[in-house]
Amino acid sequence: MAVSAASPATLAHRFLPRNCDRKSVQFYSLVKYPPRRRAIFCNFDAIEFEERMSPNEVKKEMEQCYELIHRLGRGVVYLGSSRVGPDHPHYTHAFELGREVAALLDCTSWSGVGPGLMDAVTQGALQAGKAVGGFRIGKEAGEWTATKFHPYLPSETYLTCRFFSARKHGLVDAAVRTSSGSGLDKTAVVALPGGIGTLDEVFELMALIQLDRIGSLRPVPFLLMNYDSFYSKLLDFLHDCENFGTISHGEAASLWKVCNNNTEALTYLSEFYGISH
Repeated sequence: MAVSAASPATLAHRFLPRNCDRKSVQFYSLVKYPPRRRAIFCNFDAIEFEERMSPNEVKKEMEQCYELIHRLGRGVVYLGSSRVGPDHPHYTHAFELGREVAALLDCTSWSGVGPGLMDAVTQGALQAGKAVGGFRIGKEAGEWTATKFHPYLPSETYLTCRFFSARKHGLVDAAVRTSSGSGLDKTAVVALPGGIGTLDEVFELMALIQLDRIGSLRPVPFLLMNYDSFYSKLLDFLHDCENFGTISHGEAASLWKVCNNNTEALTYLSEFYGISH
């Protein structure tokens, strides 16, 4: 009897007699493949794993974030790469921006207080003699080891977070404006060049501003630092989204201010808050 091979998409060699009722034929595998097994490796101990499964632990960490903000004061929140070192021009730009913005707005500078551009703005704000604070994670992208401690900041100025949700709540809340006084709550969000983590935070903040869910009583300036056209292709992509109809024309541009250099950023913040610069 002639036979025809079954579809190559099957995992084993199967055969079906011709001119027969498919419903009445049983398929037999001539070659059995063992199920694939995937090894799972965990780099945290059982106690920490149990704690991470508790929503109460997330709540506690969020409360600690809010307490830190209440103690240090809201201000400018910086997002950016942890991989860019001091020998890169963007590090120098970020350092100078952190110093000048801290002096201009006279506020706390917030970030993930990790390495790279986060360290640059922290160093800049400290040089200006202004307060710094942050929500760090144990290991940033590009780092090989994890630690709960910052190399030089006092422990009372930052919180090492286990939960990204708590960390994100902290970074957002540090920038909201709740005071009605004209001289208070000068805050901003500044997106420096960065990778996956930075883009995650940038788009989350864009969505919160777009949907009016950021929790601020007054507008918060959101600056995208397009050093050396770093974000130009992202802006092109958003323009394509407008052409495809997935976002409205001009919608993305209304959510932030694109700045090509520090001078444009400082001018925009000065005009936004009516400060002579």
